Amino acid sequence: MLLSKDLVAASAVPLLLGILSEGVSYGYAIAKRVLELSGDEIQWSEGMLYPVLHRLEEQGFIESFWQDSETGRRRRYYRVTRQGRTELERQREQWELVRRTLDRAWKPER
Repeated sequence: MLLSKDLVAASAVPLLLGILSEGVSYGYAIAKRVLELSGDEIQWSEGMLYPVLHRLEEQGFIESFWQDSETGRRRRYYRVTRQGRTELERQREQWELVRRTLDRAWKPER
């Protein structure tokens, strides 16, 4: 299924914060995790992922650091901050409201 750009963009922040709340990660692994969580249905490009990561870092929701990987190659790793965990909870509440509302709209009580 192909998701609209609007839906991908709207879901990017809570998805990224949720993934990074699982632990430290880097760009390729984050994109791979999104693919895994979506059952291979949502594929993020680098052009979509990195601007969102940079914006979240500017907002103080995540922080990054450089470190050598197992292969010896340097990677930029990301982790959620305390402020980011608070934002994740706020996002979760908002998405739950949207989900409940959509459920009611699609399955009206009779």
